[in-house]
Amino acid sequence: MSKKAVIKVLGHQYIASEGEIITVDLLPEDSKKLELDAYLVIDGDKTTVGTPVAAKVQAEVVESQVAGDKLRVIRYKSKKRVHKEVGHRQKYSTIKITKIA
Repeated sequence: MSKKAVIKVLGHQYIASEGEIITVDLLPEDSKKLELDAYLVIDGDKTTVGTPVAAKVQAEVVESQVAGDKLRVIRYKSKKRVHKEVGHRQKYSTIKITKIA
């Protein structure tokens, strides 16, 4: 069984294991390799909890700008001639967890 860790990237927490590819919020353009703090590490039957734990998680950016699904937001009021439609498409980054140490 491989190690699993809870990591925090830009305010969001993710459960990650070695070799896993995760989609996170958009990272800055100059980020190629990341070193993240682990808040919980599960290694078989042994669990380590802390804020943060002594373990570090290393990751590399696979794709820097991935567009998510398009959302349509509609504002409508009946009998008032109010109708407004706006679209939004969130940008994400894809990272690969290389090592949990």
